[in-house]
Amino acid sequence: MSEKKTVSRPERAEETQTLLPRVDVFEDKDGILLLADLPGVPKDKLDLRVENDTLTLEGEIATATPEGMEAVYAEVRLARYKRAFALSSELDSQRIDAQLRNGVLKLRIPKHAHAQPRKIVVKSA
Repeated sequence: MSEKKTVSRPERAEETQTLLPRVDVFEDKDGILLLADLPGVPKDKLDLRVENDTLTLEGEIATATPEGMEAVYAEVRLARYKRAFALSSELDSQRIDAQLRNGVLKLRIPKHAHAQPRKIVVKSA
């Protein structure tokens, strides 16, 4: 007697889909703060790079299959996040600070010193 499978396997195209991460961007006088949701992406599977004036975020979701088991249906299989941003010339891409914690990528991109507001002290003569 053969066992009948009631769940079909996903198509190969679904296994390699690219997801667009949700992002919030905040600005203050010193620069911008970018928060990107990247659930399931470990630090070693995260790639951040700046080419010309484009910041690219890419991350691969690391899904763990229990030992001795095979996925017969999975909606998240080898999925990747990818998103690109055009950076203003006011931003100093050489000093980007990146932290990944609990599936949230936090990027702090400071403004160049010449682009930051400064207070001018007036002296009395």
